[in-house]
Formats: sequence, C-alpha cells, structure tokens
Amino acid sequence: MKEEKVSVSSKFWLCSADCLCGTLSGLITGGGMTYFYTKYLGLDEGLASIVWMIFAVWNALNDPLFGYISDRTKSKLGRRIPYIRYGALLYGVIFILSWFLWPLGGSQTALFVQMLVSLFFFDTFYTAIATSLYVLPYTMAESNQARSGIFVWKIFFTLLSLAAPLVLFPLVRPDVGESASRFQTIMIMLGVVTTLVIFFSTFFYKEKYTSDAEEAPGLWESICQCFKNRAFLVYEVISFTVIFVQTILMQGVVYYFDEFTVPMPLAYASLGVGAVCGIILWIKSMGKIGVAKCIIVMSVAFAAGATLVIFAGQYVIPAMIAFFIIGLGFSGGMYLVPLMNGEVIDYDEAKTGFRREGMYAGVNSLITKPAISFANAAFVMIIGWFGYDNAVKAGAQDAMAKFGVKVAWMALPALLFIISAIAMKAYPLVGAEWKKLKEELSRKHEVER
Repeated sequence: MKEEKVSVSSKFWLCSADCLCGTLSGLITGGGMTYFYTKYLGLDEGLASIVWMIFAVWNALNDPLFGYISDRTKSKLGRRIPYIRYGALLYGVIFILSWFLWPLGGSQTALFVQMLVSLFFFDTFYTAIATSLYVLPYTMAESNQARSGIFVWKIFFTLLSLAAPLVLFPLVRPDVGESASRFQTIMIMLGVVTTLVIFFSTFFYKEKYTSDAEEAPGLWESICQCFKNRAFLVYEVISFTVIFVQTILMQGVVYYFDEFTVPMPLAYASLGVGAVCGIILWIKSMGKIGVAKCIIVMSVAFAAGATLVIFAGQYVIPAMIAFFIIGLGFSGGMYLVPLMNGEVIDYDEAKTGFRREGMYAGVNSLITKPAISFANAAFVMIIGWFGYDNAVKAGAQDAMAKFGVKVAWMALPALLFIISAIAMKAYPLVGAEWKKLKEELSRKHEVER
C-alpha cells in the first residue's frame, strides 16, 4: 500500500475543533448545567433528575440516527463537513443561551422546560458535530500509520478537553446570591471562540473517499449489518470496557486518596510517565505486531496494574508501579482502540461496498453509553457491600471499607480487561488475508478518487 501523509495543519485544526467541541460538552453535561440550574437558578433537584432521565433516552437514540443520516448525505463538501461547518453556529448559540434565564420565567415549570430543551438541542448539535469529527480520521487516511499520526495529536487535545471543564468551572461559577455576569461573559467568549474554530477548521481537512448514499441500506438493515460484523462485536467488548473503566476510575479516585496516604502528586506523575511511555511503546509496536496483539498486551497490562492496586495499593512504591502500568494501558485505550475501530469500518466496506463510519459510531454509542451508568452504580454498590460509611470523615473508614474502596475501584476494570484480552482472540482482522483485503480496498479507493 502506498503510504499516506496527513498534513500538520489538518491534524491541528481537526483536533482543535474536537477539543473545543468536547470542552463545551464537558461544561454542560459534566455537572455544570446541573449546578447552575439547581444551585444558582433554584430548580428542584428531583425535577433536574427527571430532566436527565428523559434526556438519557434521546442521548442514546440520536447517535445511530444521526450516523445513518450522515452516511447518506451527499454534498460537494462531503458527508461530514456540512454538519461540522454549519452546525458550529447553532452549537455555540445554544451553549450560550443555556446559561441565561429565558423569557419563560423562573418558576419550577419554566426552569424544567428550559433545562430539558437546552439539553435536547445542545446534544443534537453536539452529536452532529462530534460524531462527524470522530469519524473523519477514517476518511482522511486509510492506513493505520497515517491514522495513528492523527490519533497521537488527538490524545493531547482530548486530555485538554477533559481537564478544561474540571479546572474552569469551579473557578468562574457564580455562587448563590452573586451576579452571574462575569460567568456568563466567559461562557459567551468560550461559545464564540469554539464556533469560530470549528467553522474555520473545516477548510483544512476533507474526506478522501465515500460511497453512493442512494444505494446504501436502510436504517434497520444498517444496524443489523453492524451486528453481523464479527470484528465489530469484538470491538464492542473492548470499547465498552474502555468507557466503563474511564468512568469508574474518575469516580473512585477521590475515595482512594481520601482513605490512603499515597501522595497524589507521585501517583499522578507515575500515571503520566506511564501514559507517555505507553504512547511511544504502542506506536513502535503497532507497526511490528499489529493492532490486535497490542490491544491484548495492553489489556493484560492494565489488569495487572489494577490487581496490584487492590492488594498493595495502600503502599507508596507498589502504588506508583501500579499507576505506571495503568498509564500504559490508559494510553493504549486512547490510541489503539480508535485504530481498531477504523479497521472494523474498513472491513465492513470491503464486505458490503458501503462506507458507513457514522452508522458504526452511532451503534457504538448506543452500546457503550450504558457503561457510564453501570460504572457509577457498580462503584457505589460495591463500597456499600464492604461497609463504607458516608457519614465518616475522610481517612476514618475501617479496614474492610478501605479494602472495599480498592475492590470497587479496580476489580471490575481488571476483570473486564481480561475478558477483552480473551475476546481479542476472536478478532478476524489479522494476518495475510486481512492485509490482502486492505490492499484491495486501497486500490478501490484510488480508482474512485
């Protein structure tokens, strides 16, 4: 296969747009909207919970629906770029309006309606833009080497989008009784900058290949075809695991440092060094042994690190070693799993003749989004079994409860990654036959271009 090159400007603008899109989403769905509407505007917590439950249904269903629509889109700009370019303005506007009281008034009913409508439209535009940005690397480049260059950039920008809401919102949020003008001004500026960056980014990248939308199968048939793809089923095992583990790690980290005297800076430094070493390791190994074997090694490594935390995570040296190993696995989840997703999509096109990145992204979200709820519920349930007392001050839990924190935090991640390593044995996209199929697909795209 002829090796591809993706320009630095294309990588930068794609990842910048993705980063800011994710930052706005993190501010809205990462607790910022709930705080603003309940603590500041006075919406009842029970009504806010109902909003989120209603929203959860739409949040799960709109991904495969939009994926189907975008796969069938035909325009001179391609299938994805129209949604990114023209969705950016609407995305920025609804983000800004979400932080202002609408003319409906400040009654409980009015606040309930405003929060629900804001979430509905915000997530609709977010799905249109984020899904398109997510699948673009699979049409900007065809080889794993070229795609990996994009995903290395995405790792750095993704970390920024995860950290920004955690740092920014606590610093600028309005307290009860205070004026929200400073906060709202910052949200306006952030919304405008995000809109401009996303809009102008679309002039620096493009899709290289697509398929005839008019001949593509219908919605239900498309969903069924995803589940008939054995490679996709294996991919979903590891994809579900990664989302579950990311969620439970973020949830349990506060409990862990509350109960154990392991210094947080040392733990995070070990995690960071492990992640950096992991990126170097996976980049070098991917070209030599392939994505599938790398994911098996990554899964076993993460499971080993998690197990070490369970049985020796209360001691500084073992904890630092464990965090280093977990960092290796964390970077693998961010780098290798998207590459695997690209292979799954390529395989589908080779078998069906249609390019359906959007459909696969949507069905993946439909399956993996429940992992977020399962992780939150599982952690709380497990620490309860071990006698964790919420009324006790930090560091004062008994020995069994302390051990329960480690089990709740790391046992399920270890188990899921072992299952993932075993499942990867059934992954069909390895060996000479897959390489031949990939080369045939490359020649097909060369003819289409």
